[in-house]
Amino acid sequence: MSNETQNNHSNTENNADNSAENTTNADTLNTIEGEEAHTAEDFAETEAKAEIPVNSQENLEQLQVEVAEFKDKYMRLYAEFENFRRRTAKEKSDLIKTAGESIISILLPVLDDFERAQKSMSSAEKVENADLEVLKRELTAIKDGVGLIYNKFFRLLEQKGLKPMESSIGKDFNVDEHESITQIPAPSEDMKGKVIDEVEKGYYLHEKVIRFAKVVIGS
Repeated sequence: MSNETQNNHSNTENNADNSAENTTNADTLNTIEGEEAHTAEDFAETEAKAEIPVNSQENLEQLQVEVAEFKDKYMRLYAEFENFRRRTAKEKSDLIKTAGESIISILLPVLDDFERAQKSMSSAEKVENADLEVLKRELTAIKDGVGLIYNKFFRLLEQKGLKPMESSIGKDFNVDEHESITQIPAPSEDMKGKVIDEVEKGYYLHEKVIRFAKVVIGS
């Protein structure tokens, strides 16, 4: 065998040995790096697992505290609402029972005046052998008394916002203020569709119509 052949053979063996050695070193390095990475992951996972119970316990306790607070607030609000509902229902019931108390109270003096007028008329009926002049005086007194009572009664209602409608006779029929109860032939052409007679007066309470005027329309 020549020296050149021997040298080539030696070089081939050396290259093979170096390649094997490099492969072994690379595998070893990869194994070491893999073990290090695996160790780091295991450490992080172990650390996380160690922290979870602590954090979970703290979160659970905090949530329990918050739930207790919300429950307490809910119970308080519910109790307040129930008290408000009962109080409102009672106030509504009382309001329904005494809704007319204010107007009735101011009308009591008018009722007293009517009672006094009735007594006066009863006394006049008992007068025997009265001449015509005496009866006239009694009738005039009764008339004046009734007029006073009416004026007093009307002023009291006026103070509460009552206002009578103006006479609608001769005016055009207005559905916002008038209620037609019947129609009769108009006495003239210009009265057709207009109010000929007013059977019942209409009234406002402040600016609201509380009673339409009952009228007769010309046709």
